[in-house]
Amino acid sequence: MTRLVAVTPKQHQDIQIDKQKVEAHGAELNLIPVVTAEFTNLATQYPIVLTKNGDTGEFVCAAMLGFEAKENLFWQNGQWQSIYLPLQIQRQPFFIGNSNGEATTTNQDYVVCLDSESPAIVNSPSTSHSGDANPHLVRLFTDNGEESDYFQQIKQTLAHILQGEQHTKAFIKALNTAQLIQPLSLEVTFADQQSTRLNGLYTIDQQKLAALTTEQVGKLHRDGWLAAIYTIITSLGQIYSLIERKNQRLTN
Repeated sequence: MTRLVAVTPKQHQDIQIDKQKVEAHGAELNLIPVVTAEFTNLATQYPIVLTKNGDTGEFVCAAMLGFEAKENLFWQNGQWQSIYLPLQIQRQPFFIGNSNGEATTTNQDYVVCLDSESPAIVNSPSTSHSGDANPHLVRLFTDNGEESDYFQQIKQTLAHILQGEQHTKAFIKALNTAQLIQPLSLEVTFADQQSTRLNGLYTIDQQKLAALTTEQVGKLHRDGWLAAIYTIITSLGQIYSLIERKNQRLTN
């Protein structure tokens, strides 16, 4: 269960974060929301797909981590096995919220909130300097109450996500306007001969993309969307790597 509280030097002077446990927040995720700014990094290992928000029905971009609920094929031996860690995991256990500890996506008067139930939190007196002894433990504030380098990096990551979510919404709007979203139809048979059909996922309709007029393509290019479109298309090749990860897990 997530319980958000606004981060303040007074309340969180003694808080430390165990960076080794941050990645565990994604251990049981098979899809994770992503933003266009990280598409290039994601495409080196993850299939990038579109799916619908269960509450709003709106499309969101996501990195595909597994083929079934709670299956993250990049989570092995208690660690995230990949070169790039999605921003939504990097920022854990922090969120953008308001002073009441409520999550928000607006960029007006926001504060950094902490999930007080996160297993990555270590409560330790700041005078012990245990973070100096264990390189995986990092503090949010110095003894003088100033923000640590780590906390400043977290704030930058949250800012990237906040800006990226707005940019990604504009990207999806452009895809809808050009009618370029289509269901992803794929049936996979694994090493144990069990088959699964991907449902609820969407991708770029390449036939419609090829049929766009010069003017339409020019607008997508001017708006900066073409690169993201082709990155999604290219990233689908990573599904084969994901299948291989699944087969290795089944046969080991």
